[in-house]
Amino acid sequence: MSKIFFCLASFNNKETMKMYYVYILASRKNGTIYIGVTNNLYRRMSEHKTGLIKGFTQKYKVNQLVYYEESKYINNAIEREKQLKGWLRKKKIALIESMNPEWEDLSKDWELMGENDKE
Repeated sequence: MSKIFFCLASFNNKETMKMYYVYILASRKNGTIYIGVTNNLYRRMSEHKTGLIKGFTQKYKVNQLVYYEESKYINNAIEREKQLKGWLRKKKIALIESMNPEWEDLSKDWELMGENDKE
């Protein structure tokens, strides 16, 4: 019984609730697209922009945040990520453009960790 109470108490405490993010990066408008999930969008964008993430996003210079969604639950965020990855490119572009028609980098004004240390 005490485990159930602890879980409910933790759930009701907004300070301990995490947020999860499904995000879409692009190399440029109508360019290469990457879809990911994270519990810290600020940190994750810092990693992408500074090249700390080896692989697809670094290789194709996919580091502009063009869309994101928040979720309270990691399972929902993961399911949404899978759903978006399964969509045709045309549908992904329509989703981006429904919220960000110019494909602006939504993180462009963020002071990201390590961004000045690129060189």
